[in-house]
Amino acid sequence: MRLTQIKLAGFKSFVDPTTIPTPSQLVGVVGPNGCGKSNIIDAVRWVLGESRASELRGESMQDVIFNGSGQRKPAARASVELIFDNSEQRAAGQWSQYSEIAVGRVLTRDGQSSYYLNNQQVRRRDVQDLFLGTGLGARGYAIIGQGMINRLIEAKPEELRVYLEEAAGVSRYKERRRETENRLHHTRENLQRLDDILAELVTQLERLHAQAEVAQQYQALQHEGERKQLALWLLKERQAQHTQQQKFAAIEKAQAEVEAAIASVRKHEADIERLRLVQQDLHAQAQQAQAQVFEAAALVSSLEAELRHASESRQRMTARQHHLITQQDEWATQQAHCEHSVAELTAQLELAAETVYEAEASAEHVHEQLPELEERLQALLRQREQAQQQLSQLERTQALTHQALLDAQRQRQQLLTRHDRLLQEQQQLPELDDDALQALEHTQQHQQTHLEAAQSQVQATDAQLAHLEEQRTQAQQSLQQQQQQLGRLEARIQALTQLQDETQRQAGLEPWLVERGWQDWPRLWQQLELDSAWSTAFEAVLQQRLLAISAADRECLQRLVEEPPPARLSVFVMPELISTLQPVPDDALLHRLRLAQPALQQLLVHWLQGVRCAPSLENALNRVTELGVGECWVCPEGHRVETHSVHIYAPDQAAAGLLERQHELEALTHQAKAQQFGVDQAQAHHDHIQQQWQRLRQSLPSQRQRLAELTQHVHQLHIEFTRQHQQADQAQQRRVQLKQELAELTDELEQVSAQIELYHEQLETGQENLDEAQQRLQQATEDSERHSLHVQDLRQQQRDKERHWHEAQQQERLLQARVEELHRTQRMAQEQYERAQAELQTLQGELQAWDADQANAQLQQALTQRVDKDAHFARVGQQLDVVNEELRQHEQRKAQLEHTLEPLRAQVTALQLEEQAARLAVEQFQGSLDERQVDRQALAQSLMDEDERWQRPQWLQSEVQRLARQAEALGPVNLAALEELNAAQARQGYLQSQHDDLQSAIDTLEDAIRKIDREIRDLLMTTFNAVNGHFGELFPRLFGGGEARLSLTEEDVLEAGVQVMAQPPGKRNSTIHLLSGGEKALTATALVFALFKLNPAPFCLLDEVDAPLDDANTERYANLVSSMSEQTQFLFISHNKIAMHMAKQLVGVTMQEQGVSRIVAVDMDAALQMADA
Repeated sequence: MRLTQIKLAGFKSFVDPTTIPTPSQLVGVVGPNGCGKSNIIDAVRWVLGESRASELRGESMQDVIFNGSGQRKPAARASVELIFDNSEQRAAGQWSQYSEIAVGRVLTRDGQSSYYLNNQQVRRRDVQDLFLGTGLGARGYAIIGQGMINRLIEAKPEELRVYLEEAAGVSRYKERRRETENRLHHTRENLQRLDDILAELVTQLERLHAQAEVAQQYQALQHEGERKQLALWLLKERQAQHTQQQKFAAIEKAQAEVEAAIASVRKHEADIERLRLVQQDLHAQAQQAQAQVFEAAALVSSLEAELRHASESRQRMTARQHHLITQQDEWATQQAHCEHSVAELTAQLELAAETVYEAEASAEHVHEQLPELEERLQALLRQREQAQQQLSQLERTQALTHQALLDAQRQRQQLLTRHDRLLQEQQQLPELDDDALQALEHTQQHQQTHLEAAQSQVQATDAQLAHLEEQRTQAQQSLQQQQQQLGRLEARIQALTQLQDETQRQAGLEPWLVERGWQDWPRLWQQLELDSAWSTAFEAVLQQRLLAISAADRECLQRLVEEPPPARLSVFVMPELISTLQPVPDDALLHRLRLAQPALQQLLVHWLQGVRCAPSLENALNRVTELGVGECWVCPEGHRVETHSVHIYAPDQAAAGLLERQHELEALTHQAKAQQFGVDQAQAHHDHIQQQWQRLRQSLPSQRQRLAELTQHVHQLHIEFTRQHQQADQAQQRRVQLKQELAELTDELEQVSAQIELYHEQLETGQENLDEAQQRLQQATEDSERHSLHVQDLRQQQRDKERHWHEAQQQERLLQARVEELHRTQRMAQEQYERAQAELQTLQGELQAWDADQANAQLQQALTQRVDKDAHFARVGQQLDVVNEELRQHEQRKAQLEHTLEPLRAQVTALQLEEQAARLAVEQFQGSLDERQVDRQALAQSLMDEDERWQRPQWLQSEVQRLARQAEALGPVNLAALEELNAAQARQGYLQSQHDDLQSAIDTLEDAIRKIDREIRDLLMTTFNAVNGHFGELFPRLFGGGEARLSLTEEDVLEAGVQVMAQPPGKRNSTIHLLSGGEKALTATALVFALFKLNPAPFCLLDEVDAPLDDANTERYANLVSSMSEQTQFLFISHNKIAMHMAKQLVGVTMQEQGVSRIVAVDMDAALQMADA
């Protein structure tokens, strides 16, 4: 993206709608102090989402709105809009399809802040997401304001790391990590809630499992279907085994054929290997013979070369001898010539010295006349320079005015184009379809009515279900209470019964009674019905007789004499009834009994004769005088009082509480019967409520499904209505905006037209002044040129004189050098003559020592040996050709056999695949049978007992399917328990699946966080290394030398801060805090540009970054910015002329009206072209 325009209205000092064009890559903003230049930087920072008033040089966000001046009232709102050219579609997300992107922000006095993208209201985050990872943003490194250089370079390592993250584009990863952590937190909360639900569901399943019963008919169908399924698998297993055996036999046959062919191939391979060994041996012999041939040929060549060399050497030595004799004569002649030349050069050297003296005097005379003439020339040149400067100033002013005119005309054309585009957009806006909206709204209301009815029905069902659930819970609790009460009664009855039985067994008589068949004879205590308050009194009076056994007749008593019991035992026989009984007193203990057997009553009258009841021991003692002969008083506690004695009762362990327990048993038995009746009623009530609850619960899913469908339909209708309504509202808002923008464009067009007229008048006046300045410059130029010619003639004379003087000096030096050279040549000729004489003597000795006949004899012997070696090498080659032909024939036969082998192997492979398919089928059916632990022999025997249909797999398959359909047709067997159990199990499976999905999601999210951390770590480390390299490269360019680097404060790049180390030229390496202000600024600039080289932002804003720099550093800074502008658009504010000079376009900010900033833009390239023209 590329910034093309900045529009401001009501923002700080830019109260009027102002458009700042930025058509070039280097845009300079100039103007006096306090005119509002930095407000442009603040506007860009503000529209990109800055929310801190301190960063905008204010106390609150309201300070960005124009606060009024002496002649103007405060503005009601502030707005800033950035226009980007997105023709290359580099914008992120959905905005890449627009060729132009407008990012705007509006703030009103009531604190309402709105963001816009292409006139669509968006969130602040949407604007930030558009520039994520580009270095742009409220706190990005692409906006360098006043003082930010020092804050950047003096920032803590942790703060400096933020810029590195922005350059690396980590912000989008950190946003993804934060969203992932939020999702992970929510997922863990959902998992915790799901664990609680599963725990409750497990308790419910345990209860349902206890109530569920398996349906008998369903089991029978399942059993029959399982039996036929196993039979089907067994038959298919046998069929697959048979197919496998057939394929295996075919494979063995095909493999035999393959092995026979392979044996033939192996035989030929053995022959080939034997022949190759012979071939290798012959190759070795041939190589050895060839080597011998080469050695013989080399010996012949060597001897011939030696013979030729000896002959040539003799010829050379003879020629050298003649040459040395000739050289001796030449060196002697040269010695004589040198002596003659030295005498002539000495005379010429004396004449050259006189010429040098005369030329020096003439050059000095001309040099004395030059200063006065040159001073006059300089005065004339200064006059011409002044005229030239006046002319240049007028030309620049004229060019600036002409450029302003062109800019105004271009701006007017742009405004006209935008006016036409807005009109076209206004015509293309869709019209509002009220009928369609009303119809859609009516449909939505109609469906909403159905939805509310469905909601009411579901709510009513839920209420009834909740009420029934409450009643069911109460009924179940009541049933459980009744059952618990019944259980307690039965437990008490069982305990008392066991205690009574144990009381009977304590004497150890049970085996003895069993042997005689008396174990079932009733005991006395079992036949008594008495008042429970007097049970202890009866135990005290009757004592052992309570445990007495009722015998059938008196013969049993006789058997006691013959076979006495092993322990104490009482046995009684019912007496014969008599017609009359002796009367008993009213207070007799016998009246406390209720007896149904008269005989037993007659027996007890005898045993209880004279026993009377007293309410207490004290009462008995007081009434002792009332006793007759043989009578006694008995108390409820069992104490007895006689006429002359008192018997205090202590319970006997064997019979203690026997009657009381028996009385309690009878009472508990009656209570248990009554309690069982209550349990049956509670169970019936619970079953009735359960059936009602089940019917409602079964109808609820269909109601909820209907409600969900209606809700979805109403939601879709609402979305469609909202969408169409929003489209209509947006179209209406856009119409209002277009009307307002068209009005603003009309005002701007009028202002621009007025400026164009003003620029035309300024151009005419400037042209007149320019003509006068050109005439003055022409006159000054003619005067200076005329005087300059005279000075140039004189300078030429001076140069000629000086050249003549230098030539004479050079000639003198050349003659002196020539004399010295002749002396050296004379000495060298003498040395060469003596050296040639010595070499002649050496050559004469070598010519006498050489013998030619011996060398010819050695050559003839070597030629004979070479002929013999050639013949041996030819014989070995013929043998090798024979072996090669035989080897070729064997290899050809082997290739033919291998070619016939391929179809056989393909056939084996196909058969193996078919056998494998059959084997897999066998394994499949075997696995199914083994999984059910089937006894194949028993199953096969059972199939033999069935009819012949059981041997047909097709019939078995149809039977399995039929039984399955019948089992499915049965449906749920027990609606009260089985369906609820199935639903609960299904819900448990669904919840468990959700649990697994959530756990898997947690693992995935944790892996994603770890992956994001790895990506961030790798990206930060790569970015750090790249920025460090760029920083080390740019630092010497800005400082003219030195070095700099970045270092991490910790090993982990995710937690480490970034520290800057810099070493300007001539200084030690130190931290950045020890540098001067200018050095800090240059270091910070190098760091920012290093970030840009890694991740170039669409544009960069520099606010007086060059303020602390001197001219040399400013020039290097300007050169670097110019080179960086190829990738990044720069908008910089500066007061430095060197920095201004690099701008392609200058934007002047003026404040002619106090408190109100205005803009004047100039294209520097166009102005310079106009000036050159």
